[in-house]
Parts: sequence; structure tokens; C-alpha cells
Amino acid sequence: MTTGTILDKILAAKRTEVARHRREEPIAEIEARAKSTPFPLNLSGALWGDKVRLVAEVKKASPSKGLLAPSYDPVATATTYAENGAAAISVLTEVDHFQGSLQHLSAVKAVVGPLGIPALRKDFLFDPYQLFEARANGADAALLIVAALSAERLREMLAVAQSIWLQCLVEIHDAQELETALVCGAEIIGINNRDLKTFKVDKSLSARLRPEIPEGRMVVAESGISSRADVVPLKAAGVNGILVGEALMVASDVGLKTRELAGV
Repeated sequence: MTTGTILDKILAAKRTEVARHRREEPIAEIEARAKSTPFPLNLSGALWGDKVRLVAEVKKASPSKGLLAPSYDPVATATTYAENGAAAISVLTEVDHFQGSLQHLSAVKAVVGPLGIPALRKDFLFDPYQLFEARANGADAALLIVAALSAERLREMLAVAQSIWLQCLVEIHDAQELETALVCGAEIIGINNRDLKTFKVDKSLSARLRPEIPEGRMVVAESGISSRADVVPLKAAGVNGILVGEALMVASDVGLKTRELAGV
């Protein structure tokens, strides 16, 4: 059942896109391409350590803020992130609302992969086809959003991802979704401070939910993080990483802002 939210509209557009991609490249072909790509880098390893690691995001636009980067060069931006302390790079590949593409992912992976920095496909994924598509275009990891998936489909997606060594950042934004993620076996939990149904941000959400996550899971805080001051309570709460896009994309000095958020 759809409720007319932004998330519903995005997912409706994605279903049309996936159907088109399946016609253009049958699943057997994309699966073969995925399995022939080099072994992926380890996102969990990139997030490991005593400091809060930065997953820096390249994105051209967002539904909440519109166009972020009129002169968008994902490769140049990702290179700047890599040179200034980012532990991983998130690449928006959603076309209609974020103006991303799979070509951006493959291009970014080509420059950051040799540096040992993993690339994450950030999109609205609900079909195993999209996981093969992610690997075929160089992704080391992929985002799975609990709000967009049934528990049964989340389990299926995690199993398919595991079969091709694709790690998943499983995104939640409330206690109920967290329970679903844990029951389904998520190992890397993303706590999104932005409610994807209303796009409102609660910057305290990650610190509040972190104690509910068992030891041994990696935890990434997402959305609403724009300064080192925002990172302090997250570190105190035991968060392993932060995923930041907008604050970096609109910064006057991207390298300086990257170093600030990466704690370099």
C-alpha cells in the first residue's frame, strides 16, 4: 500500500527503471558481469578503528534541497574526499530525484578503488537485479533501506549480496526498523536521522538508537551531520562512522570540510 510519500514516489520510479534495465540486460548477463568483477574491498574494515570514520558522498541533487552542485564532477569530488581522509565513498546512483547514475559509480570506483577506498552504491534497492548491477559497476557495498523492504525481501537481498561478496549498509530510522534489521542479520547498521517519508531530520536519533544495537555490529550515522561538533556526541555514543553528503557538496572548500569531518 502506498501513501503518497516522497519515498513511495521514488520507489515507483525505480520499479519502472529496473524493469527497463532488465529488458536491456537480462539478469543472467548482469549476474555474469557481477561475478567477473575483481573481489570487492571491505567496508567494515574501512570503518574499523578508534575514531569515527567518514563515508563521504557524491551527489548532485536531493529531493529536500534541490540542486547541490551545478558543476557536478563526481570523480573530481571523490578524489578530493580520498585525498583528505575519507574512509569510503558513497555514490548516489538514483536518476530521477538525485540526478545520479551507475556511470558515476563505475567512474568513482576506478579512481578510489586503487587507493584501497571502498565505494558504496546508494540508491533505492529492492530487487536482486540491482545488487548484481551494483557489483557489475564496481560497488564494494550497497545501501538497503528497511523502510523500502519487507522483512522477507530484506533477508533475500542480504543473502544475494552475501553470495557475491557485496557488503550491505542496512538503513533504519526507528526502533521497529532496527529490530527488523537485526532479526534479518544486518551486520552494518545505518541510522538515518532523516525520516524518508517526511524528510524531516532529528539529529539526536543516532545517539538515542545506538545503545539498542548489539556489540559486534558496525554503526553509521546518516543525515544532518555538518560539523565536527555534530560528530562529538556520536563518538561518545559509540558510532563507528558518519555518512555525509550535503555538507561536503556545498562546502566552499571541500578538502577542508572533508578533513574536518574525517578528524584529520
